[in-house]
Amino acid sequence: MATLAPQRKLQARLQTMTKVAMFTSLLLSGCSSALPHNQTREQLQTAADFSHRSTAEQSRDAARHPFATLAFFELQPDDTVVEIWPGGGWYTQILAPLLKDKGQLIAAHWPEDSEVGFFRRVRAQFDRKFLSQPQRYGDIHISLLEPPQQLQLAAANSADKVLTFRNVHNWMRNHQEQAVFNAAFKALKPGGILGVVEHRAPDHFSRQQMVDSGYVSSVYVQQLARAAGFELLASSDINANPKDNKNHPAGVWTLPPTLRLGEQDKAHYLAIGESDRMTLKFRKPQH
Repeated sequence: MATLAPQRKLQARLQTMTKVAMFTSLLLSGCSSALPHNQTREQLQTAADFSHRSTAEQSRDAARHPFATLAFFELQPDDTVVEIWPGGGWYTQILAPLLKDKGQLIAAHWPEDSEVGFFRRVRAQFDRKFLSQPQRYGDIHISLLEPPQQLQLAAANSADKVLTFRNVHNWMRNHQEQAVFNAAFKALKPGGILGVVEHRAPDHFSRQQMVDSGYVSSVYVQQLARAAGFELLASSDINANPKDNKNHPAGVWTLPPTLRLGEQDKAHYLAIGESDRMTLKFRKPQH
């Protein structure tokens, strides 16, 4: 019996090491801030023809890192993707060609007859640009999102990805942020991914500070996602900007591209660049 003692000690040690390794792996998988593999990003960059993008649009890639961001969100060319409130379509110009042949892009946009004049104008511009060129952008479907009246992003359990870029603060103005997260959960297939890029506020900001400044805390976004039923898969600093201290006279709109203060301290704000942003990846559970 005495000869078994060393074996038992070794077995116990191996079991402990295995448990530590498993725990470490879980931590890394849930809270990863690493950049996506360069190969994935490069595959997206070469998967379609993006020559139609203007020099001005491409110049913003340095701040928005679109291909690294989409790789982080695990975009695949055969996905069904909902882009929430695409506005003028900066990201649509990348998503649509990528999905044109094998996938489906659904633009959850404002109604053509919205009571908000800005919404009507931008939606009309979007339609003229993207719906009239199916050979370049494919068959983009339009769904309507103007909460609380219009809230169906797509058919239930039909989307592989739901993506939103710098929109959460807009929904907060009318207290509709939770409703939109709930709608995203409903639209996604089990196992589907919600990708969120948003101007990042300090965690101590109150809700009103977020609304006024346009910056939203990561804690609050995660709270909205959990309340809708999502689980956090990973976070990334792809779109971080340490130069942005989030303390500007006109909130996030002080910075480029808006530059709301005009020529006042323009060089200073251009040197800061676009806002510091969180990039969060959530998943709808399989059951």
